Amino acid sequence: MKAAVIVFPGSNCDRDMAVALHHALGSKPIMHWHRDADLPKVDLIAVPGGFSYGDYLRSGAMAAHSPVMKEVVKRAGQGVAVLGVCNGFQILSEAGLTPGVLMRNAHLHFVCRDVRLTVESNDSIFTRAYTKGQTIRIPIAHHDGNYFADAETLKRVEGDGLVAFRYAEGDNPNGSLHNIAGVFNAKRNVLGMMPHPERLADPQLGGTDGKPLFDGLVAALRS
Repeated sequence: MKAAVIVFPGSNCDRDMAVALHHALGSKPIMHWHRDADLPKVDLIAVPGGFSYGDYLRSGAMAAHSPVMKEVVKRAGQGVAVLGVCNGFQILSEAGLTPGVLMRNAHLHFVCRDVRLTVESNDSIFTRAYTKGQTIRIPIAHHDGNYFADAETLKRVEGDGLVAFRYAEGDNPNGSLHNIAGVFNAKRNVLGMMPHPERLADPQLGGTDGKPLFDGLVAALRS
């Protein structure tokens, strides 16, 4: 099994993502530069967090037009698994791979702390190693993580069970509608989430609540 981590100018969680994937895979993922449109054949594409292009214009908007993203969109349409975390979620949203958008935090401040999440669905390759309704602790670090969707899109997201994670009651750090912290695409082979599971996937980091995401994902793709 092969995985690739897409690296943009301003990415700062690409190495964290690579380490988490390395531990789950047993081999190092490809670190793929965004300007190289020739993406190798892989089973998993990870779009990491950071501040691609310095968050100029709008978070993720410029990166969504990087040469490699056209291929990422194509592969996602073919069923390849795609995981976007934080800025990666913003990029996926801007590229039209996940429903809704990410706006400025409601209080207009950058927030960096651990939050409690509830697992809304374990019926996916990303969440199969969790229990539905399980509460987990995952770090966040973002300024533009306020999930928003128009009424029709929000109804579809909820009705089709596309919410992967919610901020636990009373722990919404950014004003996201319906406490949404992560969503799938319609085929459930794409997951975008604002919290950073790769930052809590090793006991040396202070916890392992993010580890099941990577272990379960790798197991699902290998089966």
